[in-house]
Amino acid sequence: MTARTWDAGSHETFADRTERLRRLRRLSGIARLMDTAIGIPGTRIRFGADSVFGLIPLVGDAGGALVGLYIVNEARKLGLPPAKLTRMLGNIAADSLLGSVPLAGDVFDLFFKSHRRNVKMILDHFDIHPDDLRER
Repeated sequence: MTARTWDAGSHETFADRTERLRRLRRLSGIARLMDTAIGIPGTRIRFGADSVFGLIPLVGDAGGALVGLYIVNEARKLGLPPAKLTRMLGNIAADSLLGSVPLAGDVFDLFFKSHRRNVKMILDHFDIHPDDLRER
């Protein structure tokens, strides 16, 4: 039995597209948890687990970097080109190195959302709007 194709001009099957969307939803959820899960009332400032982990010297920033590397590995499996993967690694390196500076790094973590940036790069690559990831 052959699988239905999603687009006549593409060799991607409906099942392939469904699996990719499932993976992108998971990555988007991880990025949200790590970068923007909690909002500060009365402000537009949001932070996540990465900022909280960053309060623990060395270990916290390393944990955030490991989650970031997971996102980059998923992007590699999804087929992103090496140039984009390199940019994603640069975002993780900046977040880890600058985020590890005492006090200033904690403020940096509030504003530099490496996980969200990296997921956005993946979505842009596949020309998928974040709203397309919502379950219907």
